[in-house]
Amino acid sequence: MQPQLSDFVSNASCMDDYDPNAMSVTQARHYIQQFLSPVSETETIVLKESLGRVLAVPVISGMNVPGYNNSAMDGFAFRHAEAGNPLKVIGTAFAGIPFTSDIPAGCCIKIMTGAVIPPIVDTVMMQEHTSIEGELVTLVKLPAIGTNIRLTGEDIAVGQTVLTLGHRIEPADMGLLASLGIGEIEVYRRLKVAFFSTGDELVSIGKPLQQGQIYDSNRYSLWGLLQAIGVSVTDLGNVADDPATLEKILLEASENYDVVITSGGVSVGEADFMKQLLAKHGQVLFWKINMKPGRPLAYGKIGAAHYFGLPGNPVSAMVTFYQFVQEALKTMMGAANLTPPSFQVECVNAIKKATGRTEFQRGILFKEGETWKVKTTGEQGSGILSSMSRANCFIVLNEQTGALDAGKMVEVQPFHGVC
Repeated sequence: MQPQLSDFVSNASCMDDYDPNAMSVTQARHYIQQFLSPVSETETIVLKESLGRVLAVPVISGMNVPGYNNSAMDGFAFRHAEAGNPLKVIGTAFAGIPFTSDIPAGCCIKIMTGAVIPPIVDTVMMQEHTSIEGELVTLVKLPAIGTNIRLTGEDIAVGQTVLTLGHRIEPADMGLLASLGIGEIEVYRRLKVAFFSTGDELVSIGKPLQQGQIYDSNRYSLWGLLQAIGVSVTDLGNVADDPATLEKILLEASENYDVVITSGGVSVGEADFMKQLLAKHGQVLFWKINMKPGRPLAYGKIGAAHYFGLPGNPVSAMVTFYQFVQEALKTMMGAANLTPPSFQVECVNAIKKATGRTEFQRGILFKEGETWKVKTTGEQGSGILSSMSRANCFIVLNEQTGALDAGKMVEVQPFHGVC
């Protein structure tokens, strides 16, 4: 039975090692996952609209692929037992135009890639390994029986599960489904996500900046991150630090969307009204994560909507999205594969770090000869948004790791990869 957030809020001590002022990255992910469940509503969509959608039912093949034995290349089809003698060519099998006549002893046919293999022959030799004189073809070397023949059902067999429940459709999957004659699939409905920024210092692009103001970059970063996941996105804009306005926007969003995300307002500043509003209307957990950047994080529910409160610093907002929100949204979308890929590579420069917290430094994966390596983007401040633009991965340094010399192996987590 799934735990209720209300029970946890009223009795947080029931959780082992729960400390809102010193939460590890792993613990925070674990707590969030306990309170999530996929959307249940489904819809049937046409194949061309399926990219990025999540399967609500597995896809079972109703046919064999290939549907018949066929040639893997251009060449000659013959009986393997007769391969030691010159063979007379009596016709040609084309892809889509089978050779249907008899093939007498001592004879063969020319065959094109994809053409049906006549039942009486059992091997295909590529054209480059033959010698032709008039109507006779001689094999330069003897192949194994069955060479260059794709067997019926070799790729996919009737009744085979082709794509599993929770699979996120990729371009290759669309081609695979088309090869089975499947034009429609049942998927979970799109997750509805709304987000807004808070802060009087923020200004929308297109307006002039006054002293002390900055452009609201977080809304555009979040828009891109959410679009990449494949949810239905609504930008509610920048909301001023006014309790009444914040309350109105927050409550309306919680009634109309599955997830509400904010950036800013979850720290300890005097103008950070979000905490007060969330305590009034929701069941929300505020954590100080042992990580850099992105220490303040809020998660909870407002009505039926899940809520994520991200830091206001541009890099912190993106890092916390990658590390917590992205995985949570995929869970709610019904996706089966959540863990982002990571692997060890050599870091070519020294890294500054103190022990005691996990750091997600921005890195650039690059290839040197045949070996992949990584380097940092330079200064790692939480306000240096250009570091995220230059980077293509996180260098993940756990709590026990301190400063590292150049040449040490580090864990990297690419921004884009298998998911």
